[in-house]
Amino acid sequence: MKGKRKTLSVVIIAGNEEGKIADCLESVSWADEIVVVDSESKDRTVEIAKRYTDKVFIKKWEGYAPQKQFAIEKATCDWILSLDADERVSPELRKEIESILESETEYDGFYVPRRNFFLDKWIKSCGWYPDYQLRLFKNGKARVTPKKVHEGFIVDGKVGYLKGDLIHLTHVDLFDTFEKINHYSSLSAEERVSKRVVKWYHILFAPFLAFLSHFILKRGFSDGVYGLMVSLNHAMTKLQTYMKIWEIQNVKSKVENKLER
Repeated sequence: MKGKRKTLSVVIIAGNEEGKIADCLESVSWADEIVVVDSESKDRTVEIAKRYTDKVFIKKWEGYAPQKQFAIEKATCDWILSLDADERVSPELRKEIESILESETEYDGFYVPRRNFFLDKWIKSCGWYPDYQLRLFKNGKARVTPKKVHEGFIVDGKVGYLKGDLIHLTHVDLFDTFEKINHYSSLSAEERVSKRVVKWYHILFAPFLAFLSHFILKRGFSDGVYGLMVSLNHAMTKLQTYMKIWEIQNVKSKVENKLER
């Protein structure tokens, strides 16, 4: 016997996403509550978000994890679905979530398969699919992992898996891709700089091995030129990360020592 239908809060963090936020919000317009946390956007992101919800909060950017933690703390419904502005809920995923809300479940959270796009193609290789993300969970049962980049959620309880895809339009053009590589490699370098010492051979070989891993072992070649570019982008991210770690350890540290004298 079914009990009373549970309610759903969708939480979204955004910053200067006027070109993407509307489609994201439209895909979850059926939710009971939408919470948008905006990091002081300079474009029309807030204006567009207010067309879909009156729960738009402005919060100075402190990093992905703090923004997402703040967002889930503003949610008031029984369940929470966490999204980024470049993600959309597919009809199949919506149907599964609504089924969960209408019945009892033994799970406190769910992993959702994510369908990642590079330019105009759905990438099925390179470890990009199903790319399970823990995004749906009971309110009060999850917390954000304190990472600078590729943060996630930890659920206190049993976790299951859904079948409906979350659509991720992660790289809409190459300009966007190269900006992300620069941004994420900087965050990754900051996070890893104290964990290992980078030598010249890491800078030389790590990107090469990263490319082989994606293009050969993870079958990037099966997606043709798209898989080739995704694999090269992964290698470039690795290259920039190691170079930036080396810079912090060898150049910036020397400059700081000279200034202290």
